[in-house]
Amino acid sequence: RAADVTPLILPIRGGTDGARLSFMGLPCPKPWNRGHGYHGPFEHITAEGMDKAVDVMIELVKLVCRNEMIKRLSR
Repeated sequence: RAADVTPLILPIRGGTDGARLSFMGLPCPKPWNRGHGYHGPFEHITAEGMDKAVDVMIELVKLVCRNEMIKRLSR
């Protein structure tokens, strides 16, 4: 949400590493899923989709760093 993206939270099937890890109990979000026409001859992602994926990843890094700082300060 901090990157102005509404999360869509639902389980998916698939052969990705993340799908396998999630099946084993480690939730693996896929925050960069901004492509179109998957697994077909016109599979692509737009420059805007890539920009938004970068925004989401930056916000995730900020969140992890903030949580790590809180852990260190609470010791």
